[in-house]
Amino acid sequence: MTVFDELAETDCDNEFKAWVSKAIDTKQEIVAFAASQVGGSSAELDSYLKGSFNLSFVVRFGDRRKVLILNYLRERTTIPVPQVLSWGMTEDSPQQLGPFIIMDFMPGTSLELFLKKPTKTKQEEVILAENVDGEKLDYIYKQLADYMLQLSQLDFSAIGAISRKPSSNEWTASERPFTYNMNELASVVSNYPISGFPAAPFTSAKAFLYSLADEHLVHLRTQRNLVTSREDAKRRFIARHRFKQSVDRYCLADTGPFKPYCDDLRIANMLADPKLLRITAVLDFEFSNTLPVQFAYDPPWWLLLLGPDMWLERYTMEAFVAHYVPRMEQFLRAMKRVEARARAKAEGSHNTVLLSTRMRGSWDSGRFWFDYGIRKSFDVDAIYWAALHRPGDDVLDKETREEMEQFADMKMEQLKAYDAECKAQNA
Repeated sequence: MTVFDELAETDCDNEFKAWVSKAIDTKQEIVAFAASQVGGSSAELDSYLKGSFNLSFVVRFGDRRKVLILNYLRERTTIPVPQVLSWGMTEDSPQQLGPFIIMDFMPGTSLELFLKKPTKTKQEEVILAENVDGEKLDYIYKQLADYMLQLSQLDFSAIGAISRKPSSNEWTASERPFTYNMNELASVVSNYPISGFPAAPFTSAKAFLYSLADEHLVHLRTQRNLVTSREDAKRRFIARHRFKQSVDRYCLADTGPFKPYCDDLRIANMLADPKLLRITAVLDFEFSNTLPVQFAYDPPWWLLLLGPDMWLERYTMEAFVAHYVPRMEQFLRAMKRVEARARAKAEGSHNTVLLSTRMRGSWDSGRFWFDYGIRKSFDVDAIYWAALHRPGDDVLDKETREEMEQFADMKMEQLKAYDAECKAQNA
């Protein structure tokens, strides 16, 4: 199990609580600001919605206006995403609270509620119910497969954040990527050197994957309480170095094309009509970038609601596979139906490899696990040892063994200093 840096997490929590308090105190100013941005009248605060990385104020207006669709996904796909009405940076917001987006309210109920195993408290883990209705799941999977197929058909020439060229109105990946993992490292690891994050887009998938592997190595050296013992330090050292050495083996299409991908796309961030189970909204695209094509070719990691990392932490690889594979097969059947419908409508050649075939290849080859682990500094070690380690990979040459021993010494010194600082802070 990988733990966060408790000191950094405490600082982050305190800062967040102060920010939320300030935001709520400013609610009337925020309502007036929203009205001024979209030209609405008779605005009033309806409710709050808390996301993992945002706080939303639901503002209702007495009138409705058609607004220019700014969102790339609304232009190029049928995925139900909110219309962006206005947005701005911290300096543009009331009381300089932070970057903001004003968007249409999307009706619906959390899709997760219709699929999860019943829980008694909000603290219990959310996991797919074993007795979920097969026809209901087929209908939901068909919608999701359609969305993923559409995303897989969008091409970019670089890896990074999407923006629009003012001169040509063309969508391009012209900004540096900003990922879920970067946000985690910057938020919950004290003194993580964020100056080392990418400063520009990538045109090589290998270069990007090596950059991610380097993030894991920097994290390994930076987070003082990441390891619990010398043995733990050595296992993480081996895992992260072997992960970096695996880039060439698992990388696809080094020079592109690259595909839109959202690190946080999952059922928990979707809404649906409670009667029809028609998906009405896909939300939370904070960590969306164009990324190596192989991520778009993976079967969804979120089919069981609880991610593979948590399955490995709380259960076993065998338990995950036993539960995941039947749902993956069901999803791939839904994907094949969507593909058949799309091919029937399409004109011209049908020689391209089907997405369902690519997804199965990702699972069968183990690339699914590489792609999942390379994006997650806090889970990369568990993923490596459970899914990617091969006999003999932990046998190191003399020079690397000596480096590993020195590294273990350093981590034990870091842990000792960290524990002392925690005790002093809690005294």
